[in-house]
Amino acid sequence: MPKLIVTEFIRVDGIAEVEKLPSVTWNDEMNRFKEDELADSGAMLLGRTTYEIFAGSWPTETGDFADRFNALPKYVASTSLKALDWKPAELLKGPLPEAVRTLKQGSGGNIYVHGSLSVAQELLRHGLVDRVRLLSYPGTVGQGKPLFPIGEPVTLDLISAKPFSNGVVALEYAPMTAKS
Repeated sequence: MPKLIVTEFIRVDGIAEVEKLPSVTWNDEMNRFKEDELADSGAMLLGRTTYEIFAGSWPTETGDFADRFNALPKYVASTSLKALDWKPAELLKGPLPEAVRTLKQGSGGNIYVHGSLSVAQELLRHGLVDRVRLLSYPGTVGQGKPLFPIGEPVTLDLISAKPFSNGVVALEYAPMTAKS
């Protein structure tokens, strides 16, 4: 059965807004982390905003990574979108938790949630996240949208931690509330 994996860029203070990340030079270690995620991916689950951002840039990217990323099935959680141009893609129907439970019963590979903070938060609330994979950037700002919902504790079991030479740390956790 596929696992649902949330993958985020995050600061050490828990803020996951990409535009608020400190400046860090992308390096080969980060590239390998993302390559490994892509090799493990069977599909993407995206919120409307992340889907629109990705659909506005990824289809024009070239190379092996882009070709594989673009070819992944995409499931989009949106009540406002009516059509999806970045294929293969499908709008989820019904309440998000039920739609994701159905996806997790499928036979495809692991499902990765990229960005899509409100989607990730709702799935964490419902115990549907099997893994949280983070690239934790050094630095804090103290304001912005957090990955983990404020006032809703999430207990995490550390699976792995790997510091990179640029100060970023790759972290993988299993939420203790996951109901696979």
